[in-house]
Amino acid sequence: MSTTEVVVGRVGRAHGVRGEVSVEPRTDEPDRRFAVGTVLAVRTGAGDPPAGAGRPAALTVRRTRWHGSRLLVTFEEVGDRDTAEAVRGLHLVAAVDLAESPADPEEFYDHQLVGLAVLTVGEERVVGEVTQVLHGTGQDLLVVRAPDGREILVPFVSALVPVVDVASGRLEVADRPGLLEPVPDAGAG
Repeated sequence: MSTTEVVVGRVGRAHGVRGEVSVEPRTDEPDRRFAVGTVLAVRTGAGDPPAGAGRPAALTVRRTRWHGSRLLVTFEEVGDRDTAEAVRGLHLVAAVDLAESPADPEEFYDHQLVGLAVLTVGEERVVGEVTQVLHGTGQDLLVVRAPDGREILVPFVSALVPVVDVASGRLEVADRPGLLEPVPDAGAG
């Protein structure tokens, strides 16, 4: 069975002085992904293991609770506020079977998106191929390699990416001025 890593959350601010942190879930299954005893690998926003003192390579869930709409998590490896601040901003990843899909049909794992052909909506002009998914603080971005070698960053939101067809190996992007092609400089000429 082959597995891959998927981002399931991002560590936020410390909550209190005993190492509890807020976590921004990036999964529609937070109860499953943050169950007590679950070991989650830790990565930077670029997907690399973290470097530096107080930044462990993995975190073990000791306890979770909801505080209003915020998920608060205590990890075995984070026992105080200083360590909690050291892991702030790191991404939490879980290993998943490559054949597994999220329960929600509108959700996708990164490995399902990488390699998809990118076309424009309607006219179906070839834009390129998805080479990576970047997990930003506000939204995820699709990195698309254009046929001319340019990298295009496309916000992965339904208004701009209305069609994702993993089975057909393609997704469609709604072109907007400046999204797929640079906007010509109005002062040039």
